Amino acid sequence: MTDQELKATYVRDGFVIVRQPLKAADFAELTSNLDRYIRDIVPGLPPSDAFYHVDRSKPESLKQMQRMEQDAFFDKYRFNPVWKKLAETILGEEAHVSGVEWFNKPPETDHITPAHQDNYYFCLNPPQVLTIWMALDRVDEANGCLRYVKGSHLRGIRPHGRTQTLGFSQGIVDYGTDEDLANEVTTSLQPGDITIHHGNTIHRADANQTANRQRRSFAMVFQGVSCVRDEVAFARYKASSKAHEERLVKT
Repeated sequence: MTDQELKATYVRDGFVIVRQPLKAADFAELTSNLDRYIRDIVPGLPPSDAFYHVDRSKPESLKQMQRMEQDAFFDKYRFNPVWKKLAETILGEEAHVSGVEWFNKPPETDHITPAHQDNYYFCLNPPQVLTIWMALDRVDEANGCLRYVKGSHLRGIRPHGRTQTLGFSQGIVDYGTDEDLANEVTTSLQPGDITIHHGNTIHRADANQTANRQRRSFAMVFQGVSCVRDEVAFARYKASSKAHEERLVKT
């Protein structure tokens, strides 16, 4: 896919898939440092930076990590030229990373990702913000692939409300219209494949229904230099999110 095709697909659909953008050695370095971070750093993190499907006594139930840039490797990784070029090609302007995250759906858990739009959380205008989401395992419908509503980024932000999902405090309250379902697209990825989605694109994921397959991913959020945050709306969201985490986090 050329740069022009990459951007055109993103602009039309609100997301685009790129197969294997990293060299094998670079992907191995990333996964090795993710393993190190989980082994050495996560046990000392506060509950707000590492979420568990069960609790901290069950490390295999780790489901989400955020603010990973506090680690030296991931702080530097924010400037990885492959990821940065992809983001800036699509956004058409200089961009920087505003979030480094990891997600998992452990086998045989009921953890779903509610339908949401990232920019409801970010509160950025213009919405020159995107997420690059890399599969670390084979990802398909059985273990909870991402599902995008094609073209939804063109129709603004939908109403969101409180969920019961730790790490995704707000979800679209009226998701599931005929238009939503008609335009929902599933994604199938191999380890190292990525999806890039617009901050306003509606997306969700089902639970991992498999008996022994993880559904791990690594993601970075890029925002263009033209973005301006609505600080009032963001402060309101952060307060709501903190209260949500305090209510749901098990320590």
